[in-house]
Amino acid sequence: MKRIKIADATLCRADFSFKEKIDIARQLEKLDVDVIELPEIQNVRIDTLLIKTISTFVKKSTISVAAGMSIESVENAAAALSTAAHPRIRIELPTSPVSMEYVCHKKPDKMIAWVEKVVFFAKEKCSNVEFCALDASRAEPAFLNDVIGIAIAAGASEVTLCDDAGEMLPDDFAQFVQSVVENVSVPVNVRCSNQNSMACANAIMAVRAGASGVTTAVSDAGVSLESFAAMVKNCGNRYGFCSDIRYTELHRTVKQISWVLSNAKSAKGSVTSLVIDDEPIHLDANDDADTVATSVVKLGYDLSEEDKARVYEEFVRVAAKKKVGAKELEAIVASVALQVPPTYELINYVVNSGNIISTSAQITLRKDGKDLTGISIGDGPIDAAFSAIEQIIGHRYELDDFQIQAVTEGTEAMGSALVKLRNDGKLYSGNGISTDIIGAGIRAYINAVNKIVYEEATE
Repeated sequence: MKRIKIADATLCRADFSFKEKIDIARQLEKLDVDVIELPEIQNVRIDTLLIKTISTFVKKSTISVAAGMSIESVENAAAALSTAAHPRIRIELPTSPVSMEYVCHKKPDKMIAWVEKVVFFAKEKCSNVEFCALDASRAEPAFLNDVIGIAIAAGASEVTLCDDAGEMLPDDFAQFVQSVVENVSVPVNVRCSNQNSMACANAIMAVRAGASGVTTAVSDAGVSLESFAAMVKNCGNRYGFCSDIRYTELHRTVKQISWVLSNAKSAKGSVTSLVIDDEPIHLDANDDADTVATSVVKLGYDLSEEDKARVYEEFVRVAAKKKVGAKELEAIVASVALQVPPTYELINYVVNSGNIISTSAQITLRKDGKDLTGISIGDGPIDAAFSAIEQIIGHRYELDDFQIQAVTEGTEAMGSALVKLRNDGKLYSGNGISTDIIGAGIRAYINAVNKIVYEEATE
């Protein structure tokens, strides 16, 4: 049975907040996708922090960061991936005549020389290097064979063929992929455009023609993760292929990611993308440090005076160029203020409630690789769950605020929660999203606890 490797490129979209990217990465790791793809680093501080944060909990999936347009992009990717369990540098370069001239301003011979140089340099920085031939379906066949051969000789351990134009029909695309597979010694993957609604069909035919992996996304821009995984599950036995995707959790997880996607889409282009207590965050270069600090508190962050100064300094730089809304301010906090790797990770929870029984909760958290379980009875499901968490961590924190709401309808409602805990007079906030409001509350509480534990450990 041939195992298809699935890479997911959902996080290559640019309109997510820092926290949204973290949430999506967590969901993809739980699904057991083989590769989590991230875009080329643009803001070195923010993007490096994001990749290092993701690396703290992504231990099974490969973390792949795009590079290739410059040597500096490779250096940035390698530095950001330094703590990843399974790092990969993804060299993405155009291979069709039009795209080479338009994107890189290079002729074919210059492009081949550049591919050799940049792949060789990436291989020195990271043992796992992938060469992505952008717009490969419109490249000259002889040139494509040459550039792929050069990339492999320079150290590329995998090659991805990209059908960016989406012009090929499934049968033709399969023949195209087969012609490459037959002439190379490394795995060949595919990335298909869904411009003509044929991405999944092209991808599955490419697999039958010898492709080893497929790039997917939770969106309609390319191969749909949910649709392709379902196709593999339903057709795999007949045609002899499978994947490691956890099908039992697929629909629920995609629904969670889609909810984040829809929020990001609705907020795109607006500097008032987050509203707290009906008061939008809308800052510009005329706002002083106290106003910025107040807005940071509205986002749920409780920063030290040193961190507040750092945030304001970065705010002044950003506000000189553009207005600053909630998403921009959150990115500033993420780049210069305290960010917390998770001490406690939620493994599972069971909550029993009814009008003739006492509400009980059993929660299992993981700390330092060890599973810890707490069982408690409370006045309701949230109280019981929080008490079970407190039993595990051995401390009871003052609950300053708790807000929760269902953001979708039906038996699998999506819940969004905000928890604020007070410890020694200082406020810590946590946010959580789950398929039910109880799960959202539990995740938000754990998120806040992690901030407290981390700060106490570093004092």
